[in-house]
Amino acid sequence: MALLDCLNLYKNYGNVLALNNFNLSLESGKIVGLLGPNGSGKTTLIKLIAGLLAPTEGAIFIDGKMPGPETKAIVSYLPERTYFSDWMRVNDLIEFFSDFYADFDREKAIEMLTRLQITPERKLKELSKGTKEKVQLVLVMARRAKLYLLDEPIAGVDPASRDYILDTIISNYKENSTVLISTHLIYDVEQTLDDFVFIKNGSMLLTGNAKEYREQNGQTVDALFREMFRV
Repeated sequence: MALLDCLNLYKNYGNVLALNNFNLSLESGKIVGLLGPNGSGKTTLIKLIAGLLAPTEGAIFIDGKMPGPETKAIVSYLPERTYFSDWMRVNDLIEFFSDFYADFDREKAIEMLTRLQITPERKLKELSKGTKEKVQLVLVMARRAKLYLLDEPIAGVDPASRDYILDTIISNYKENSTVLISTHLIYDVEQTLDDFVFIKNGSMLLTGNAKEYREQNGQTVDALFREMFRV
């Protein structure tokens, strides 16, 4: 059984069609890139899987269950923007996640924060935008989830921080878990990915194995992306 099944998904925002008959099936133990330009439907899809939106048509199954309290217990979601209040301290967030998620690993979170030289006693308002995003990623990756949904995790940080973030993702997900990374920065994530999914105007364009594609076609997934999405 697939860990994630998206079946004939449609999502309308009024007259705007954000997803158009979108189908996707993901197995456990993969890092998968959801790749497309801005406005292609990536965030809408991730919010549907996270249970924050309901599809106009179609169905989603996570570990055999439709999105709801049971799936939220096994899905760890990183939104595109930080949502924590500036008055909170980093250790307040650790307590919050510890209380809210049974699979949250406090020791792992503190270990990752220490590697980043982020003091848990500091308030969020004292941190830079990039550091806040790192804190949020640490909290998301410190859960022992089955499915990680990361919406543009490297879009707002400098290149050196991108390397750390990708290393954090690789180092902290379990072999029986799957990570779905939404991004338009293909060059930065390509070597991290097992599989890739191209999405445009809410529709699936192409899916494949990143390593196999490079070996069989003699070009990178990034080069393919640039060809297919050339303006």
